[in-house]
Amino acid sequence: MIDRLAVLPQYLLPKRALTALAGRLAASHSRRWTRWVIPWFIARYGVNMAEAANPDPAGYASFNDFFTRALRSGARPLAQADCVSPVDGAVIQCGPINGDQILQAKGHRYSTRSLVGGDAGLAALFEGGQAVTLYLSPRDYHRIHMPCAGRLLRMIHVPGDLFSVNLATVRGVPGLFARNERVVCVFESDRGPFVLTLVGATIVGSIATVWHGVVNPPRPGVLREWRYDDQAIVLRPGDEVGRFLLGSTVVMLFPANTLQLQADWVPGRSVRMGEAMAGGSANPSAQ
Repeated sequence: MIDRLAVLPQYLLPKRALTALAGRLAASHSRRWTRWVIPWFIARYGVNMAEAANPDPAGYASFNDFFTRALRSGARPLAQADCVSPVDGAVIQCGPINGDQILQAKGHRYSTRSLVGGDAGLAALFEGGQAVTLYLSPRDYHRIHMPCAGRLLRMIHVPGDLFSVNLATVRGVPGLFARNERVVCVFESDRGPFVLTLVGATIVGSIATVWHGVVNPPRPGVLREWRYDDQAIVLRPGDEVGRFLLGSTVVMLFPANTLQLQADWVPGRSVRMGEAMAGGSANPSAQ
């Protein structure tokens, strides 16, 4: 009840207008703006600029450029594992999919079908499988990478709400990750299909992928889909998939009997891109 009361104002806020405004500010090249907001953000959230390829806050033309900053070479070595973490962040939930139901938080579940935009055939591939949900905080590195090698088959932009994705909202908004706007990326791998879903949130100005560029905006309010069956878009473990222009959450789906998560991957655990998520040593080695 406390969490539901805490998120009540989010139902009333003009979330789309706030998101549009945040997007314009984040894309602004005003030097007066960037010279104030970037140092303030670094201090406010404790961003580790020593890891950045360009550690100079004044060296970014816009807040978006800073927020999606590249890391220096070697900052995120890849573990020898079946799957690695695709992002820096924290585990919200991970574990078995109960039939088609994914655990969001205590008392809240949502279906694989709703997450992927209503495609029953796609959702059925993951019945009884594994789901992993990772939250990217403001201080985190905000590029998303491949957890394992895969060939891109489809991308689906699902329109939706723009609730915040902080822990209070996760606990207080039923079906949050299947309600918010999201980009569903479907891959084929040696172990079968898997889904990498990029979930939007309040003030997430846009989501971009390396093969498409910016997916949203536009926000036409209808489901959009792109198919890549006739293209050979193949990505290796650790290759960049996309980025949040202001951050959010990643939800991954894997079929049954294809993934053995690391025992220490539990809700609340901090993770870094490249560390072992399943089937390997927890200690990354440079590649």
